[in-house]
Order: sequence, then C-alpha cells, then structure tokens
Amino acid sequence: MASDLLERMQRNPAGDWTIQDVELLCREHGLLFRTGKGSHCHAKHPAAREILTIPARRPIKPVYIRKLVRYIEAHGDMR
Repeated sequence: MASDLLERMQRNPAGDWTIQDVELLCREHGLLFRTGKGSHCHAKHPAAREILTIPARRPIKPVYIRKLVRYIEAHGDMR
C-alpha cells in the first residue's frame, strides 16, 4: 500500500521536500523517526537492523529521498 506522499517522492525525488515531509512519511509507514543531536535525522523500522540517516538541512538531496523510498519499500509496515 503506497501512500500519496510516497508516490510523489518516487516520481519526483528532486522536489522541494522538507524534513517534515520525511517525518510524516516515516510515521505513515511505521518507522521510528528522531532528530539527532546535530544536523541529521534518523529513521528506523523496529524490525530492521539498518538505520537510515538523513541530513535535516534544506534542500534534502534527491539521493536521500530515493534511499528513504527504497527503505520504506523494503521495511515499511512489516509487522
């Protein structure tokens, strides 16, 4: 089940995405989301070993949006 936000990120990873968009997408797909002590945020699915680190500063580069989409496709909503 892909959300509208996930589909838009898949189609346009170079869009003007904010860290709030990333947080919303993570929460929609069952990922834990937290801000780090520095300029990065972390997303992790409870059942996954990998932690995805995303720079929180704007603009968020397309490579990080593509990594997030792949991570959600691999781990999102695993229960």
